[in-house]
Amino acid sequence: MGRLHTHRHGKSHTIRPSTLRAPSWNTLSPKEIEELVVKYSKDGLSPSQIGLKLRDQHSIPLIKSITKKSLGKILEENNLQAEMPEDLDNIVKKAVGLQKHLKANKGDNRNVRSLELIEAKVHRLSVYYKRINRIPENWKYKSVVAQLE
Repeated sequence: MGRLHTHRHGKSHTIRPSTLRAPSWNTLSPKEIEELVVKYSKDGLSPSQIGLKLRDQHSIPLIKSITKKSLGKILEENNLQAEMPEDLDNIVKKAVGLQKHLKANKGDNRNVRSLELIEAKVHRLSVYYKRINRIPENWKYKSVVAQLE
């Protein structure tokens, strides 16, 4: 898959399991996996960190193939879903960090363009999340507001 704002083709990614059947080596029941997800979420891990922990420590390549529910759905059922989606939150944090950098380094013109591209991603994602009612309709990204958070 190509990158959005560059002419390069991104190759670095993990590959999802080819089959959607539960793996034969899995010894955990769907209920136990849901309990692990809830436990890790209460410990403060983000959804992506929970997925990595389940993959690396418990040999669960894909939660949905075993539990028939996505990780987000499990968190939503247990009222553990974050108010801001993880990907949107990460991009906003990246934009805030870049704004701090640009305040300290006024001559860094290359990263002015990078900030514009990051803010464009924030706006695109926010439109999507407003459409699916994941964030409030009146949520708006403003660079000044983002620095205060």
